[in-house]
Amino acid sequence: MEELKYTEILQRNKELAGTGNSQPYTIGILSNVIINSIKEILEYSCRTHHLEPNIEAGNYDNIVQDSTHYQQKDLVIVFYDVLNIIDQVSEYFEDIDEQKYISLRNKIFSEIDIILENLKNTPSVVFNSFSSACFAGINIQPSKSDQFVDEINTYLNTKKSNNVTIVNIDQLFIHIGLKRSIDYRFYHSSKAPYSFEFFKWYVLAIEPLILKNTGKLKKAIIFDCDNTLWKGIIGEDGIDAIDMSPTSKEGRIFHKVQQIAVYLSKRGVLVGICSKNNEQDVLEVFKNHKDMVLKEEHIVIKKINWVDKVDNIKSIASELNIGIDSLVFVDDSSFEINLIKEQIPEVHTIQVPAAIYEYPDLLLKSIRSQFSLVINSDDARKTEMYKQQYQREESKKSFTSIEDYLALLGIELTVFCNNKEHIPRISQLTQKTNQFNLTTHRYTESQIEAFLSEGNNNIYSMSVKDKYGDNGLTGVCIVKEEGINPKKVIIDTLLMSCRIIGRNIEIAYVDFIINDLTRKGYEVLTAEYIPTKKNEQVADFYEKMGLHLIHHSKEIKQYELKISEYEKNKIEYIKVSSQ
Repeated sequence: MEELKYTEILQRNKELAGTGNSQPYTIGILSNVIINSIKEILEYSCRTHHLEPNIEAGNYDNIVQDSTHYQQKDLVIVFYDVLNIIDQVSEYFEDIDEQKYISLRNKIFSEIDIILENLKNTPSVVFNSFSSACFAGINIQPSKSDQFVDEINTYLNTKKSNNVTIVNIDQLFIHIGLKRSIDYRFYHSSKAPYSFEFFKWYVLAIEPLILKNTGKLKKAIIFDCDNTLWKGIIGEDGIDAIDMSPTSKEGRIFHKVQQIAVYLSKRGVLVGICSKNNEQDVLEVFKNHKDMVLKEEHIVIKKINWVDKVDNIKSIASELNIGIDSLVFVDDSSFEINLIKEQIPEVHTIQVPAAIYEYPDLLLKSIRSQFSLVINSDDARKTEMYKQQYQREESKKSFTSIEDYLALLGIELTVFCNNKEHIPRISQLTQKTNQFNLTTHRYTESQIEAFLSEGNNNIYSMSVKDKYGDNGLTGVCIVKEEGINPKKVIIDTLLMSCRIIGRNIEIAYVDFIINDLTRKGYEVLTAEYIPTKKNEQVADFYEKMGLHLIHHSKEIKQYELKISEYEKNKIEYIKVSSQ
């Protein structure tokens, strides 16, 4: 998008309109300056990720009042610009007396309080930091405007809640350049300070948040080896001639790339290898090369053979049980990259650049836009968990009866209800889980926190372990009271991580939940299945669990159950406990 002109974005918007495969993603924009062109850029960004945007901009310089009308948006962006605030002061700001300074500062504090209060239940809010960079001059000593901005930013950071993400505008100015970001001509003529170039980079900066909120982030990154993880070709040059040394001119580039791969592995990104090579040659490099930073312990899956890379990539997605669109593939070969683009365009590709010194920054830029790098305890152990899953699959091959195999596993579930410590992981699962997900509702941490604070919701989280290891927190069920009838509840969300599917865990989980709802005095349970391109495997799950189908259309299936009539499907080989 960086290279596109405004007219090109408009044209591509027309071509992509209506191609989104999701419910409209609603965005509200509040601003005290004119922000023309950001709407079209945001629309284009969403549509390139198969989201259909619905964007509404508030009235000019009416942020406080408009914030009351935008509470139900999926995302609200706040451009509360200090340039216009200071310009509204009748005198030269650097010469303002202390009383007027304090009065203006406190007024902004008060308005920030009102805006944040009005938007406290909005799933996601982007609030730009305040900047004094737009005021002319370089001051060795802090100026009045610097002091003003620092105090407001400190206040904003203190007051913001979990649903608010602050964008550091100064970092964008540094990256783009102030002269390319702000056009004073248009600011003075129409209060429109920001350039088209600025808005492109601004949208790119917040794009990862939108992808996270809508479950569009990637899960795995797959690397080629030769001239991708090291300089040289192992089959031709041999182990002693390939270069990834931190002290050589080009080797240090590949050394850094490997460090980035390890960094990703530690943050829950699945790292894999797909290389046309002799397997033993590559494994020897991983085991014995003194400069190898990326080790087998960081690798979840390897496809080292002479099979077509398209087939290998498809196999990787299948074996990891994740969508093909959850993959990023890195290779130096333009032939391989273009083949992947043509045959499986859902895969995001990164080609090692000809100017090799650009490689780490290119990789980092793509990673930051495609992956969530916020780490939790489950993410830190994800590589180990997927290797344990591989052991399970290998063990399964020796059994003729799936029931005998499952009984051998020693599966144990621990179910928690309304555990506040699990809020970040619960939110993450709603944003990432696609296959075993009956409604695919995406929730931010603040929304989960709000559900718990309402007091009449039951959020069940589940951890799973067996003889091969602990899978961590891998299941979520959000049950809400209907409201009119306090004895009636609806399953708003029921999901499980793909790595525990196929062990009848879902049956034991729902058995426990319905038993707990019975104990709490509920009489009627309702549920929904909302079909997507990825959750077809659970289309009949509620029927199999004994719920009665009461409505069926292309868009939704609705169910109801008198809880007293539920017949428990007790799975003898799964042990269930609660905390």
